[in-house]
Amino acid sequence: MLEKLEAIKDKYIELSEKLSDPEVLSDSKKLQKLMKEQAQLEPVVQKYNEYKEVYEQLNESKEMLKEKLDDDFKELVKEEVKELSAKEEELRQEIKILLLPTDPNDDKDVIVEIRAGVGGDEAGLFAGDLLRMYLRYAERKGWKTEFLSVNEQGVGGYKEVIFSIKGKGAYSKLKYESGVHRVQRVPETESGGRIHTSSATVAVLPEVDDIDIEINPNDVRVDVFRSSGHGGQSVNTTDSAVRLTHLPTGIVVTCQDEKSQLKNKEKAFKVLKAKLYDIHIQEQTDELAQARKSQIGTGDRSERIRTYNFPQGRVTDHRIGLTLYKLDSFLDGDITEMLEALITSDQAEKLKNVAE
Repeated sequence: MLEKLEAIKDKYIELSEKLSDPEVLSDSKKLQKLMKEQAQLEPVVQKYNEYKEVYEQLNESKEMLKEKLDDDFKELVKEEVKELSAKEEELRQEIKILLLPTDPNDDKDVIVEIRAGVGGDEAGLFAGDLLRMYLRYAERKGWKTEFLSVNEQGVGGYKEVIFSIKGKGAYSKLKYESGVHRVQRVPETESGGRIHTSSATVAVLPEVDDIDIEINPNDVRVDVFRSSGHGGQSVNTTDSAVRLTHLPTGIVVTCQDEKSQLKNKEKAFKVLKAKLYDIHIQEQTDELAQARKSQIGTGDRSERIRTYNFPQGRVTDHRIGLTLYKLDSFLDGDITEMLEALITSDQAEKLKNVAE
């Protein structure tokens, strides 16, 4: 492991030198790529430097124990050896986690798509609950959100809503949210007080740049039409709404929230890129069957991942068997405990596979 860490440190130093090269500084794409690569190595290098310092202190203390010392001082050195040994082991474990294969999308912003599933109006209302949950979580993190496409239903819920979340490490935190979310509660319209089960699907897609994926303009049909629903005085009087159809895959993206056709088109292409990139990632994942087994869940959109039970005030994640009895605060965006548990479980599974 130490040899690997030295190689990583050498690579980090090499990247630092390249980043000061005038030729690199004049090439924005190359500069961006190298800066991203260096940023990924930096936490490992910092932790390795910390580990080396502790390791050297530990060896010095152990050498001191071989010398003739008075009893009081010897006890102090022994205590120091004990503390440094514990710190060394802690740093070693942290480094092992940092050395695990990383998801190249972890640092990216995300596009979240929530769709009402089975359950009629109640499913649409639940989609609205999930939307508010993620918006409140983003607010707690200080992240920015922007609506890309909204399709409301009459009773106050959503048939579909797509929005972006911009913040450091957004994908690394929210990528485990993809799947089917199920709710169990008594609908307000239910006079008999019977518990209904309905669902909504969530897809969390990494937002991609042009350097990640390119779309051939000839592969996209662009249709414009008059918007309907909310949007201001001019929303129904101009052809501002945009519908993109990606001919090779059949993916259709519609955006009509902005008054400007240009802005709607820009937002629609952003969603289309994310969807195409997601297909690319899913195809790669399918090819790596063993790697897929090491992940939390399969990432399949049809997989039921979580149940929100209102009568008992609990939320249960079925992938890791964790139940939290704080449904109200959870739906208010207090989801960090669940997300951290999913991340920890995923890391433990990957460490186990590496050991095997």
